[in-house]
Amino acid sequence: NTSFKRNPLISSSGNNGQVESLRTPKEPRNKVTVVLGAQWGDEGKGKVVDLLAMDADLVCRCQGGNNAGHTVVVDSVEYDFHLLPSGVLNKKAVSFIGNGVVIHLPGLFEEAEKNLQKGKGLEGWEERLKISDRAHIVFNFHQAVDGIQEQQRQLQAGKNLGTTKKGIGPAYSSKAARNGLRVCDLVSDFTVFEEKFRVLAEHFLTMYPNLNVDIDNELQQLKEYAERLRPLVTDGVYFMHKALTGHSKKILVEGANAALLDIDFGTYPFVTSSNCTVGGVCTGLGVPPSYVGRVYGVVKAYTTRVGVGAFPTEQDNEVGNLLQSRGREFGVTTDRQRRCGWLDLILVRYAHMVNGFTAIALTKLDILDTLSEIKVGVAYSVDDEPLPSFPANMDVLTRVSVKYETLPGWCCSTEDVRCFEELPPQAQSYIRFIEDFLQVPVKWVGVGKSRESMIKLF
Repeated sequence: NTSFKRNPLISSSGNNGQVESLRTPKEPRNKVTVVLGAQWGDEGKGKVVDLLAMDADLVCRCQGGNNAGHTVVVDSVEYDFHLLPSGVLNKKAVSFIGNGVVIHLPGLFEEAEKNLQKGKGLEGWEERLKISDRAHIVFNFHQAVDGIQEQQRQLQAGKNLGTTKKGIGPAYSSKAARNGLRVCDLVSDFTVFEEKFRVLAEHFLTMYPNLNVDIDNELQQLKEYAERLRPLVTDGVYFMHKALTGHSKKILVEGANAALLDIDFGTYPFVTSSNCTVGGVCTGLGVPPSYVGRVYGVVKAYTTRVGVGAFPTEQDNEVGNLLQSRGREFGVTTDRQRRCGWLDLILVRYAHMVNGFTAIALTKLDILDTLSEIKVGVAYSVDDEPLPSFPANMDVLTRVSVKYETLPGWCCSTEDVRCFEELPPQAQSYIRFIEDFLQVPVKWVGVGKSRESMIKLF
């Protein structure tokens, strides 16, 4: 005698109202606001995140590792973040490192210590940081392998990728090869973790016989980190679900790297190893697409690139030198000098196609203050043939000719300006030109280093 139980929701006529309410589409209660880089990184995302994080309840990182670098200035103190979300400076907010991030534990704790010595902003950071149990771990040998791989590329093709040598690529490779280790492994049974760690280390030693790995020493270090880490670890999926569906919350997601460094959509192979476009928010945090709200693209008023790879609007001349020195263009993570050039709107429009920006934050406008004329890249062509879209093939991108629109400069300082109307008319025209070309509004304009120097337009 098999008894068949009906679903009470649909069997009882009294529950029809409940069924109907389930079938009526509901608007998500809490949507996430996303801040993403729209060029090759170093656009000033940290400053925009810091601005939005002031009244956020939750600030998340969803991809990348300590290859990212965000500088935030608060009360004249300059903090440098690589793994920690910049929002950790807000003592009322919780910071969350999602499953899409790869974590180098010595790097995480060193970063916290360094910033603690700079000022009071980071005090109590461990009480307000949560880490997904599904995040993968970057080991010291991943970093060593990163360096070896760069040397090999240089020897074989005379071309390196210009990686930060932080072990990010090799760690994501382990993740894709399914022999990586996650935070949940480390805080679980250490004996089992040790076994898997030794297998992974041996795997890399077989591939790279010259690799210098002190397995026992690193295991001892990891055992100590496991204890410090345990109170911070949480089930990331459940944590985010609760935040999204619970009582009203302001949730901010801080993208690392940028659109043109995305593993799929960037200038491959000169890219990073994760998705730094909007899709990475969903996969790197466990956030359903319907919960993604506003997406802000951060665009520098000119273009910079660290390391090697095609750069159509690069100015290897006095203009480039001026932008480099006025903009203090050195990488936060590697201290490498950034290559500089004119604003490339073909590239930014392409980033918008992938990310669907709600609005733009235009940063470092003040760096252009001394120029009498400013050029903006508006079209590409190859062999006199116009290119309809941004090319996937890097050999094509290195050959493009750029069509420029020349706009008048303003030749005066904008550093003390605090509202749009006070900007010189030529600077206002520059902003309007960008808006018209991209068909995306500019919401903020940055004219200095501090939080106060971000002018809000609407």
